[in-house]
Amino acid sequence: MSRRIVIKTLILLFSFGIYLNPAASENPIKLLAYGDSLTHGYGLEAGDTFPDRLQSALNEAGYAVEVINGGNSGDTSASGLARLDWALFDKPEVVIIELGANDGLRGLEPSETRENLRKILRGFKDFGAKILLTGMQAPRNLGEEYVLEFDKIYPEIAQEFNVELYPFFLDGVALNPDLNQADGIHPNRTGVDKIVKGIIPYLEPLLKGRT
Repeated sequence: MSRRIVIKTLILLFSFGIYLNPAASENPIKLLAYGDSLTHGYGLEAGDTFPDRLQSALNEAGYAVEVINGGNSGDTSASGLARLDWALFDKPEVVIIELGANDGLRGLEPSETRENLRKILRGFKDFGAKILLTGMQAPRNLGEEYVLEFDKIYPEIAQEFNVELYPFFLDGVALNPDLNQADGIHPNRTGVDKIVKGIIPYLEPLLKGRT
């Protein structure tokens, strides 16, 4: 076989492979990760943030997605609500909502957090996006009454809006020094990978249902 024929054959095989590979699709699902510093990637290098690691994991699993980093460090649920219209400019098809951690850290009124999150969910649902809500837990030093009131926000509004719930964004990562940065709050790359691994099974049904 001549060199020219070999080259042409390889080009055809390569092109055919791209056509079959959903990760190489020219029309990827727009997935918005919408949250605070835990999403934005505080203290992490480029490529190590939650959206970056999620993008890599989903591509490896064969999903054609474009993960958009919609995290903003320091955001409360009120801040997230205030920039909702901006987030919709990305026209997300699937949204992961990760907000409320800073509300808890600041001891903000749980009823306000609940209402802000309800409005955020309503905004994305009215837009037509599929939603994965990730839960948060209040710091335990704020007292039993506050903790109970705060923690129940997420399962209750997930049920109210009939959206998928990942019970706790930092599940298996919170308070583990091996999985967090020196501040003990923000995950390191290993911690982020654990979060991604936990979330993907909750996310896949939303990706597979695309029409």
